[in-house]
This record gives sequence, structure tokens and C-alpha cells, in this order.
Amino acid sequence: MKSYRQELWFDIPTRRAFINITPQVNDCLKASGIKEGLVLVNAMHITASVFINDDESGLHHDYEKWLEKLAPHAPTSQYEHNNTGEDNGDAHLKRQVMGREVVVAVTKGKFDFGPWEQIFYGEFDGRRKKRILVKIIGE
Repeated sequence: MKSYRQELWFDIPTRRAFINITPQVNDCLKASGIKEGLVLVNAMHITASVFINDDESGLHHDYEKWLEKLAPHAPTSQYEHNNTGEDNGDAHLKRQVMGREVVVAVTKGKFDFGPWEQIFYGEFDGRRKKRILVKIIGE
């Protein structure tokens, strides 16, 4: 069995964003040479997420509104975590809802996706450099 590891780095200029990272993860898959196996894509920061869904701007807008209702950023005083001097208590909760990682099957050198599926990086406390781990195992 082969193994491949790559870190993808992002510096999102806004506090929140959803970025389609399918092309970058696909580049990793090609570089790995693995034709049958699994790809793990993992947000390496506790205020960011990796998830799979449709690349549709209305859906991303709906995520933003829904997440802000679940865990509004303001007032920042509502979060005990922010007593540490941070202002990102909401970002930790948003990450928890959207998830830490995804695993995708690889068949014949391609992602074994369902219709419309794409891999996304969700940023909930941006404005600094963060990384994603791509780990691929298989043959």
C-alpha cells in the first residue's frame, strides 16, 4: 500500500468564507499516483472545517445565515471562550457543526463522488494562514 501526504495552505482575508478545494485535492491525488484507495482531507485548525456538498452560491449564502443563527458572532461577550482574550467563540461552534474532515473513496484514479459533490474548506475565523492535511492511502 502507498501513502501520500500534502499540506494545503490558505490565507483567507475575511473572517468567514467557503472555498471549493476540489481542484487542489485532485492535484494531490494525481501526484500520489494512487488509483484505488481513500483520501482524507482534514482541517488542521479548530476554527475551520472541511465538508462535502454542492458548489452553489445560494447554498453557501444559506450556510452563512444558518450558522450565524446557530452561533452568532456578536455579541462576543456571550461566549465564555472569549474571556481568554479571543473573539472567536462562535467560530469553534460553527466548525463543530460543519465538521473537521472528509474521507472520499478513490476508484480508477478519480474521486468516487455522488452527483454535485465537491470538497470545501470552511473558514470561520480567517485573516491568518491556516493549513489542510491531505492524506491518501491505497494502490
